[in-house]
Amino acid sequence: MVILGLALIILGGIAILSAVFVSEAGNGGELLGFSVTTLESFLIGVAAGAAVLWGFSILKWGTKRSLAHRRERKELTELNQKLERVEAERRAEGEDETRA
Repeated sequence: MVILGLALIILGGIAILSAVFVSEAGNGGELLGFSVTTLESFLIGVAAGAAVLWGFSILKWGTKRSLAHRRERKELTELNQKLERVEAERRAEGEDETRA
């Protein structure tokens, strides 16, 4: 998800930058080798802005999700270690009782 979010942000940024630096004043211009009108350029800008915002939201969601998985994995590891310690203590107590 993080990679998808970054890709959307990069693609949206490229579209915005190419529209800003390549467009001509007046009746449209050229965008990435295609002739576009002013309205089409505007709509491409809106779509690029939406892609950037969508990319940020996906990036945020993916980061939260991965952090939650890390916390859960850490907690499970700690619980597993505690369980192993308790089982080892019980085995040690059981061996002491059988010897006596």
